[in-house]
Amino acid sequence: MLIINFHPFQNLETERLLLRRLNEKDFEEVMALRGNPETMKFIPRPLVKTKEEALEHLAMIEEKIINNTGINWGITIKGNPKIIGIIGHYKIQPENHRAEIGYMSLLETYGKGYITEAIKVVLAYGFDQMKLHSVEAIIDPDNIASEKVLLKNGFVKEAHILENELWDGKYWDTVIYSLLKRNYIK
Repeated sequence: MLIINFHPFQNLETERLLLRRLNEKDFEEVMALRGNPETMKFIPRPLVKTKEEALEHLAMIEEKIINNTGINWGITIKGNPKIIGIIGHYKIQPENHRAEIGYMSLLETYGKGYITEAIKVVLAYGFDQMKLHSVEAIIDPDNIASEKVLLKNGFVKEAHILENELWDGKYWDTVIYSLLKRNYIK
């Protein structure tokens, strides 16, 4: 069994980005991310509509860090403390040395390579610090941009599962991509 410990919390850096711990001051950006139907169109979860819901989401993220059950970072462009996205290993299977990575960014940042850049450093953290054997990403099959980001980072398609999730009266397909540590290239 893998022993996970996120304490002390570690910020991550890339050439352009600082990935930092989220806090209550980030509620407006969380509302912009999780409350926008366009950014949420491939994520079958309720829209965040109020400050209270945004704060609840941030509290859930913090609780996972405190309990060592998941870790997320706010993605910022160096020199600007406002988050442009969220990324992390939010579902961890310590018994399998595997984690699920998830990420999202504001619409105005699409196509600038920020998520690709952030994934690289989050993978390095997962394989080097957390000692993961594999990382998976579960996406909607229509999310072509997310698929491209995963392929750029060395992920391979494992499965396409038909209509396995019911959300808001619709059955959603999911596609699973994964990256094994032995295939990970820094």
